Amino acid sequence: MHLVSILLSARIKTPPPVRSRAAINLVSWLAHKSCRSLSWSPSGTGHVSSLHSTFGPSFLCGQRPDRSESSTVSQEVLSPARVQEIHHEASRRRTFAVISHPDAGKSTLTEALALHAKVIGTAGASSGKANRKETVSDWMQMEKDRGISISSAALQFSYRDTVINLLDTPGHADFSEDTYRVLAAVDCAVMLVDAAKGLETQTMKLFEVCKQRNLPIITVINKWDRPGLDALALMDEITERTGLQPMPLTWAVGISGDFRGVWDLRNDRFARFARNNAGANIAITEYFTPEEAAEAQGNDWSNAVDEAGLVIQSNLEFNVDSFHAGTATPILFSSAALNFGVKEILDALVDFAPPAAPRPDVDGEPRSVDAPFAGFVFKVQAGMNKAHRDHVAFIRVCSGVFERGMVVTQTRTGKSFATKYAQQVFGREREVIDEAYPGDVVGLVNASSLRVGDSLFLDEPVEFPAIPLFAPEHFQVARSQDPSRFKQFRRGIEQLEHEGVIQVLRSDVRGDQAPVLAAVGPMQFEVVEDRMAHDFNAPMRLERLPYSMARISTAEAMPALANVPGAEVLLRSDGEYLALFNDVWALRRIEKNHPTLTLVPIGTHNPAK
Repeated sequence: MHLVSILLSARIKTPPPVRSRAAINLVSWLAHKSCRSLSWSPSGTGHVSSLHSTFGPSFLCGQRPDRSESSTVSQEVLSPARVQEIHHEASRRRTFAVISHPDAGKSTLTEALALHAKVIGTAGASSGKANRKETVSDWMQMEKDRGISISSAALQFSYRDTVINLLDTPGHADFSEDTYRVLAAVDCAVMLVDAAKGLETQTMKLFEVCKQRNLPIITVINKWDRPGLDALALMDEITERTGLQPMPLTWAVGISGDFRGVWDLRNDRFARFARNNAGANIAITEYFTPEEAAEAQGNDWSNAVDEAGLVIQSNLEFNVDSFHAGTATPILFSSAALNFGVKEILDALVDFAPPAAPRPDVDGEPRSVDAPFAGFVFKVQAGMNKAHRDHVAFIRVCSGVFERGMVVTQTRTGKSFATKYAQQVFGREREVIDEAYPGDVVGLVNASSLRVGDSLFLDEPVEFPAIPLFAPEHFQVARSQDPSRFKQFRRGIEQLEHEGVIQVLRSDVRGDQAPVLAAVGPMQFEVVEDRMAHDFNAPMRLERLPYSMARISTAEAMPALANVPGAEVLLRSDGEYLALFNDVWALRRIEKNHPTLTLVPIGTHNPAK
């Protein structure tokens, strides 16, 4: 009450044009307390009318101001200067993912890019995965133990005058769903190719996903410091298997295993690299003119010039329009572990990768970047902060300005959602963020109502294409090892399903005590077991089921297939009925015996398509 008296006697006013959210909340609370204790009237004069005129009539006597009004005041009527600012900020964003086969060096390259942007002091990959220090993108204990990426990670940092949103993805095929979700949120992809192995199976699968999404691809030939394939042979493989025309931006000087440096074709100079602290620090780089390089490097330089010239003659010189159109791919050579050629990759991303652009909604209509705020959830992750056991929903900002505290609408439910706890993410490290622009990735903490694929909007309703679930091929029944910890077991299963770590299928016959876990690959079950034991203190046991195929079905199929050998119908949390089959022969037999049943392949059923 003393504080109220001081405010009233001092006649403190906030100028009408300024609506500080903190000030509104403070004075709203004071007014509410004053109305209850002092019984003063909103229609009175003096101090009360000052509050009335400054903050509006809904503000007094316990009536909270319209949060959507206070949070969107800057977006209701955008001035030309504000529109120009949004377009400028969107043009500064580069949002991309790194894709490759396992062990091609994705996390190492991610670390090296952050090192060259000077956002970390030393890189973790200093002596190979078995002995490496912890990397910023591989923060889960299983990732540290195994030296592989299990979950995608987001890093945001600045380089030159550009904001980089880098998403590191799992390379293992068992985690394809997580990678697919990330590729739905980016504008470009860096395809990492192991110099010794060329285009591997998982690399090609991810390339096909990028191609379907019309994502421009930058190709990086990594590990050139180790013995590998011939550079021209790699170019031929890229052309034949991807259909993309290679456009060299840098070319290795020295054969694979004897990496001297690169010919920087854009600047027509030779960049010579030297190790620095076994790759833990930025490589020592010296630049030479072509004449100096020819004298110092001899045949290695002339071979590099001849090889790059052949590629350019048989394909084309660098053309940014061909790159954006998805018909050509810039080529760069590197050794991410030694930090050789990494700066050139960063520069290529800044100079040529597409910025945030209008993003099509579910009907194919592009939403302008200066439209009111809109975005979608592409990932949900728990366990990043062990002290609080919170979970984070990652959203890609598609249009407008995201402002912390704004109240947005969930398209799926139509309900309002307050974005009070918004953070910028760097691996597992987080810090509060007040604003974000198209292209940015924002982490919403404790957003328990959000699901992967949810669209969020302000003012103008929009729904972005759904992010599909993959067709599972492995199925196991989960049971709690300790019946007394069933509550923790159920909560853990629900949380992991919420994150998209695993698909969970249920039926009345099996009950809640024995849900069926469905996975794209068997390693997903190991992640579930590990997290159930360590994150939820609910150890469980798994029992393998014989099924290997799944089809979208209907409720009518459940009784029809109840007693049919080799088949079972279960309900997924999104309301879809999945019919499971032992093999293709069981599926064909049931299709023949039950021709009226709905049995649709999961990919063709997908609403995103």
